[in-house]
Amino acid sequence: MHIEHIAIWTNQLEILKDFYTCHLSAKAGEKYTNPVKKFSSYFLEFDSGCRLEIMQMEGIQDYPLPPNQHTGLVHFAMQVDSSEEVDQMTETLRSNGVKIFSEPRKTGDGYYESVIQDPDGNLIEIAF
Repeated sequence: MHIEHIAIWTNQLEILKDFYTCHLSAKAGEKYTNPVKKFSSYFLEFDSGCRLEIMQMEGIQDYPLPPNQHTGLVHFAMQVDSSEEVDQMTETLRSNGVKIFSEPRKTGDGYYESVIQDPDGNLIEIAF
């Protein structure tokens, strides 16, 4: 068994799609729209086959932005091949205006990682 996809609500669907395709090399599928429910979504696929579904619908409320804690999904991690790649990717993302939430570091559970934020404030670990 494996996780097939994770879904994220957003109030800025096109901006989030552009973020993941431009900065994290996701490939966007066709936009799905249900006009009756006023719902739209994209599936974003990564090279590993893992997918992220981003969804927008009228009336969806924003989560509190980090560093506020809440129940539910806290972050997800993108694995790279080396600590040098964590450093390089973090600097590339920073130079492209992406917010760095946590600088590269060795964690207590053995990862070398940095944490970035997407345009909605969702936390993404870049981990080795």
